[in-house]
Amino acid sequence: MAWLNDFNAALVSKLQPLFCTYAMHWIALLCLCSAYLQGGLTKALNFGAALEEMKQFGLKPPAPLALAVIVMEIGASALVLGGVFRWVGALALAAFTLFAMFVANRFWNMPPPKRYASENTFFEHLGLVGGFVLVAWHDLLR
Repeated sequence: MAWLNDFNAALVSKLQPLFCTYAMHWIALLCLCSAYLQGGLTKALNFGAALEEMKQFGLKPPAPLALAVIVMEIGASALVLGGVFRWVGALALAAFTLFAMFVANRFWNMPPPKRYASENTFFEHLGLVGGFVLVAWHDLLR
């Protein structure tokens, strides 16, 4: 197994200069936050549609909740990208996503084939939760 350790060390030495940069770190965080920035901005620019989304999921009162979602999605993303209280922003987005999964993606209540798409989305969002927890974990270790 020594050859495997040598191979790993060689790969790490080649990839570190590319992947272990501030720019790559920030781009990865931007990718992780992109859906929340897009969602928050879309809701802010079309508040009527944001209200309809709240109503669709049975969330009341729709206006304050829509406003809270906009502020949370954009604000928490700004914390993650800005690096100040990054762990707070990351945990806020993780908690928001976890909550939203159980509101919007109740695949267990859906008939096939709609169930499969919703189930996929549910577990993709669970992956986002894990990513944000890792961001918080990494930030808290510093």
